[in-house]
Amino acid sequence: MDEKIQLSEREQRTILFRLLSYTKPHKKNIALAFILLLLTTIGDIVLPIIVKIFIDDYLTPGKLAYQPLVLLGSTYMAIQIIKAFLMFFQFVKFQELALKIIQQLRIDVFSKVQSLGLRYFDQTPAGSIVSRVTNDTEAIKDMFVTVIATFIQGGFLLIGIFIAMFILNIKLGLFCVVLIPLLLFVMNLYRKLSSRFYLDMRERLSQLNAKLSESLSGMSIIQVFRQEQRLRAEFGAINDQHFNAGMKNIKIDGLLLRPAIDLIYIVGLMIVLSYFGISSFNHVVEIGVLYAFINYLDRFFEPVNQMMMRLSLYQQAIVAGSRVFKLLDEEELAPLQQEEERLSIQQGKIEFKDLSFSYNGKQDVLKHISFTANPGETVALVGHTGSGKSSIINLLMRFYEYERGDILIDGQSIRHYTKSELRDKMSLVLQDPFLFYGTVKDNIRLHSSEMTDEQVEEAARFVQAHTFIGKLEDGFDHKVVERGTTFSSGQRQLIAFARTIATNPKILVLDEATANIDTETEEAIQTALAKMRKGRTTIAIAHRLSTIQDADLILVLHQGKIVERGTHQELLALGGLYHKMFLLQNGAVERLEDVVN
Repeated sequence: MDEKIQLSEREQRTILFRLLSYTKPHKKNIALAFILLLLTTIGDIVLPIIVKIFIDDYLTPGKLAYQPLVLLGSTYMAIQIIKAFLMFFQFVKFQELALKIIQQLRIDVFSKVQSLGLRYFDQTPAGSIVSRVTNDTEAIKDMFVTVIATFIQGGFLLIGIFIAMFILNIKLGLFCVVLIPLLLFVMNLYRKLSSRFYLDMRERLSQLNAKLSESLSGMSIIQVFRQEQRLRAEFGAINDQHFNAGMKNIKIDGLLLRPAIDLIYIVGLMIVLSYFGISSFNHVVEIGVLYAFINYLDRFFEPVNQMMMRLSLYQQAIVAGSRVFKLLDEEELAPLQQEEERLSIQQGKIEFKDLSFSYNGKQDVLKHISFTANPGETVALVGHTGSGKSSIINLLMRFYEYERGDILIDGQSIRHYTKSELRDKMSLVLQDPFLFYGTVKDNIRLHSSEMTDEQVEEAARFVQAHTFIGKLEDGFDHKVVERGTTFSSGQRQLIAFARTIATNPKILVLDEATANIDTETEEAIQTALAKMRKGRTTIAIAHRLSTIQDADLILVLHQGKIVERGTHQELLALGGLYHKMFLLQNGAVERLEDVVN
């Protein structure tokens, strides 16, 4: 577990107040809901008094006068009917408020996720994040729907009942006050014990979501390598831990909720009956008062029981809130810009100046990187796995922050451009492109309202994607399933290229963009790439050296350093690492060790 075993009382109060802060925009609606709640509570308090009047003033003396009894009965029924309507409107109002509050909370969480840096996603399973946005916020919703309403109504009812008890009999009211410390003790004990188990349950649920998300994403690999049994065992182990944490909490519920409260209720009932029993030896006991006290005592413990039952939901909400707020307070944000609105990328000249970078702050993956890519030039990055090629791309795209050295575009640090300017003027095409659920047209346009259908089709024609798109059942309106799994790798890449061309960037970044494309598709796309690179600065990571032979500058990286630089012919003539890599890809050498040693 990455969470603490238990939240302190101070932390729980802080989380509660922070959750309640989401009610501020809804003050008027909350006031209306509480007024409805107060009116229903008054109805609950008045009803036993009406019955008491009927018993003591009319039933016991035998004075069954028609008009007063009809008035009492009509009043009783009217209060019941009005109370039913008020309870309906109160319930609807609290539900509406809860849904609005959770709606805003989910928007805040989702917006926060969008602003987090890639470091956070490198360290946090996707399923765990999904659990906080869905399951945890749902638990918080239950608190606003039931817990707050129950506690407020219970508080109103308890105060009203005590007032009514003291009006009926001051001594007996004082006896019943003794029960309050017992109830508070049980509630506090339950809160302390249950919080640790709910924290454990929430973490296990998060782990279940993470394991499920990972399994679904890698289902093809799981089936190919026959890993079903291992994954079932791992999922089952986490599921057992979740079950055990749940059973511990159920035992606490079973001991401290109904049984403990019912025991205190029996003690209170014994006090009332004993008092009236002893009093009957000295004077006449009014049956109506006895009925009213027993009724009030029963009504007193019913909200207490409800409040105790809701304490479990409250604890779940507090624990869920702690997890949600931990995400909202996450400081691993995307790199911040020192924005200067006047700056715009005109030429697209890129300069890396003595740049060093580390992901963990201990071991550098880039060391003193310096090079220049002039407008219209293509700079290719080559090197074995782990040499730092993708890290250069990550820093250029501002996915990670760097501290040593600098990256300039048109002579200005990339930190000084607005994020929108960087994203508008730079486009990235990955080795494995991501397609969104929707249509082919949506994936090229990316829901840009400024891009017309004609521009979308022109972009597809430019990269020669229109040929296969035209053969689809609905053409550009063809439905794309999650991640575009029904398309081949080459088709997905062509759509990604069309998406890039449609934005007309000044800087083009290719992260092994042709690595997964078949030879026939690659030939078609190389022609498109040649046209795309004209007038644009291109940074390309290349796996196959044959695809970057016409690059203006090739940088050979090894262990985070640029060890060679030059054109294709210059590097071959140098006879160094690039030459060995070229020989390896053309079958002249057989071992990777011969290349890197």
